[in-house]
Amino acid sequence: MQREPTLCAVVQMTARDDLAENLVRAASLVRKAASRGAKLVALPENLSFMGPEEAKLATAEAWPLGAASDDAGSVRRWASALARDLGVYLVLGGVTEQSASDGRVHNACVVVDDRGVLVAKYRKIHLFDVELADGTSLRESKVVDPGEGIVTCDSPIGRLGLSVCYDVRFPELYRRLVDEGAEVLCVPAAFTVPTGRDHWHVLLRARAIESQCYVLAPAQWGNHGHGRTTYGHAMIVDPWGTVIAECADGEGVALAEIDLGRERSIRAQLPSLKHRRL
Repeated sequence: MQREPTLCAVVQMTARDDLAENLVRAASLVRKAASRGAKLVALPENLSFMGPEEAKLATAEAWPLGAASDDAGSVRRWASALARDLGVYLVLGGVTEQSASDGRVHNACVVVDDRGVLVAKYRKIHLFDVELADGTSLRESKVVDPGEGIVTCDSPIGRLGLSVCYDVRFPELYRRLVDEGAEVLCVPAAFTVPTGRDHWHVLLRARAIESQCYVLAPAQWGNHGHGRTTYGHAMIVDPWGTVIAECADGEGVALAEIDLGRERSIRAQLPSLKHRRL
């Protein structure tokens, strides 16, 4: 079916360790994007909580597929109500999901449709355990269980391929997503400043070019407390690798049209996906 170019948005925000405040800030940015015509709004990793890894345990909840939520006070209920009220799809870039393992959670990217129904859930596969030269030390695997499967789903802007942050360094994941029909790759993130400054644009443009897909990259920005500062530059990249929308410093939204006709044209003119031999 031919799909008309459709407007979408990526959010840039500064989440901290106050869940209620984070949801108020996120809702304001989603409403801003929806008021400008976005049919899908993507939010960054750790949108509801940005604090010590161990503290994530208290924020974890169940994210079952297939139903809207009426659980009072939950992030899932907040997302269902917001999507339904605005009539938009939401990509929640990173929420804490209860795990079967005691004392652990999943870092999940979930999609809520315009009825408020949870239609897709991806659990982050590649966990961020690093010791950077500037003294940044992060060990996501202390409390997060990695996922195993890839996830795609339909949306108003095309078929989404889901991932989270550190996944962007592993191109084989995106090859699999394209094999499953992905047309738009979602890379919600909370990139550190040193890695973001040197690698963020390069990695996102590379994933777009080699996959011949649009890339949506909502991002955390600024000082989050607890020694954590992120790079920001939430952006949308087209299948040619051109950055077509990008946030400056500070909280905000960036909007662009997703034109699958242009994507098909690029894939036809430069059929690299058909030329793969490995």
